[in-house]
Amino acid sequence: MTQPFQLSLAPRQLTQTINPWSWSFGDFSLFTVNLGQSRSPEVEARVLDEVGSYGRQIGRISEALLALVDWAQEQPDGPSSPAFQALRDQVAHVALIKKAVEAEGG
Repeated sequence: MTQPFQLSLAPRQLTQTINPWSWSFGDFSLFTVNLGQSRSPEVEARVLDEVGSYGRQIGRISEALLALVDWAQEQPDGPSSPAFQALRDQVAHVALIKKAVEAEGG
């Protein structure tokens, strides 16, 4: 018994990573990321464009808060809290991540 002739132009296995977050079409976007309800989306959009991303805003708030914590702890009978150390640890961790990304060329 002979096998009929079969021609296959497709590979037996085909894999492709599809990452829609990396697609770029100029000013056109296929996706909208909704980070929650806002009472004034116009204000929020302008703040993000003109002031800074949420990460940048949180970073500045964290730095200011650390300065206040340091000042408070220098006072006689200054407060002490595990939350202060947790904040310091978080800010230090963010700094390490930033340094690693910069070293990778990002």
